Amino acid sequence: MMELRTQLRRAAAYFANREALVHGDRRFTFAEAWSRGVRLANALADAGLQPGDRVATLEKNSVEAVDIFLAAAIGNFVRVPLYARNRRESHDHMMRHTGCRVALVDEALLPEIAGLDSEVPGLDRLIVRDARYENWLAQASDIDPDPAIAPDDILVIRHTGGTTGAPKGVAYTHRSWMTICGGFQAVGPRPEPGATVLHVGPLSHASGFMFSPYWAIGGRNVMMEAFDPEGFLDILQREEVGYAFVAPTMLNAVVHHGNPHGHAFPKLKCLLSASAPISEATLRKSCEIFGDEVLHSAYGQTEILPVTSLGPREWFGRTEGSTPLQSVGRAMPFVDLEIRDADGRVLGPDEPGEIVARFENGQMQGFWNDPEETAQRMVDGWVKTGDVGRIDANGFLYLLDRANDLIVSGGYNIYPAEIENVIADHPLVIAAAVFGIPHEKWGETPLARVVVAPGTVISEQEITDLVSRRLGSFKKPGQVVFTTDPLPLSNVGKVLRSKLREPYWAGHASRISGA
Repeated sequence: MMELRTQLRRAAAYFANREALVHGDRRFTFAEAWSRGVRLANALADAGLQPGDRVATLEKNSVEAVDIFLAAAIGNFVRVPLYARNRRESHDHMMRHTGCRVALVDEALLPEIAGLDSEVPGLDRLIVRDARYENWLAQASDIDPDPAIAPDDILVIRHTGGTTGAPKGVAYTHRSWMTICGGFQAVGPRPEPGATVLHVGPLSHASGFMFSPYWAIGGRNVMMEAFDPEGFLDILQREEVGYAFVAPTMLNAVVHHGNPHGHAFPKLKCLLSASAPISEATLRKSCEIFGDEVLHSAYGQTEILPVTSLGPREWFGRTEGSTPLQSVGRAMPFVDLEIRDADGRVLGPDEPGEIVARFENGQMQGFWNDPEETAQRMVDGWVKTGDVGRIDANGFLYLLDRANDLIVSGGYNIYPAEIENVIADHPLVIAAAVFGIPHEKWGETPLARVVVAPGTVISEQEITDLVSRRLGSFKKPGQVVFTTDPLPLSNVGKVLRSKLREPYWAGHASRISGA
């Protein structure tokens, strides 16, 4: 098992004159992009960074984001991505507890991090990617520093989404990073040399696992720094994109936008969606825009991924005893997958419980400098995901919800995600979030926050009747709130139910339901 630097360097030599990187009108060959990475690695070394030191980076998808992606591998530095959706407190925490010595930040994002170099212990320097960046880069040496790198040296420290509590660091070695990248390549059709991948999701998240595999086969990595439906459709067609990672929220936005200009995608092979379930309505409408053979699904999390996968033929096909359209697929061939109860007992088919999984070299070894939390989430080499699900007799995994989003109403367990999926099937609904609020009689009751377009006429009764017909009366929302404002999202595009829920529990001693 080699380290990532060698794989990237080899491809840069093999495909030196082929186009490697695209961001708007900026285009670079493999040789040019590699040279930028080498120069940045040397510039960071000149700034005092040593192999193994942590370097934080706050950016949008851009050429500069690729610079540090390459430079960290070249110089054997540990990349610590910060997340553009986060605020100052999170940036402070992530750099402080990983011991970052240097931080690089895009000028547009500087307000959220300015001054932290004087507040975070050990953070020696804050480098701003402004108008001076290109000149600073050009002055650095273009000689490959070629430090010794072992497969078990740490390459990246990513953080959990942080929907509850402080973000927790998960370290990836060169070995684990490349194992996970190989897992991503096993989801969907195998890309051919020269294939084009679009990074519309942040390179700091799941899309980042698709960068180096495509670079390794001489592929083009196209950067899109901010998502909007029309821009997404346009770039898919213009750059003849074959592969892309898209969050379910992005697919939902495209579906409601439609394809008014009739964009065509003859080279598109795989739109990989993960991070949250997708409603049946969104899936079917997506097929009308992109075709029946390109949508693929995967399930995993920062702590272990990918865990399951699902291709379009199986997703939209029929399997007796299963409903694949509502599932997140079956376990990848290299993954062990179980459902367990609170006592750790392995449950049988269709029994709901916590999803636990094991993927040698493709999972965390523990949270960074947090042995207590590690002990809570890892048992005998298995990762406890904190997600609630069930596995049917055919092996399909159904993701019910996060354990801490469970609503207990009158003694019944209610999973918000299944209600959200039903509400999303209403033709006038753009998005929905369901969460528990206090109820004098039942302890908790579901509240549905429903996003609609301005001027939309829809009644609360329509929503409650829809849920009652599909799921039963006891699962219908006790209250429906309509809004034209978007739902708050985490760094990875997941709805922050906790943020929506919190005002309703103000003044309550606990968030534990009780009739």
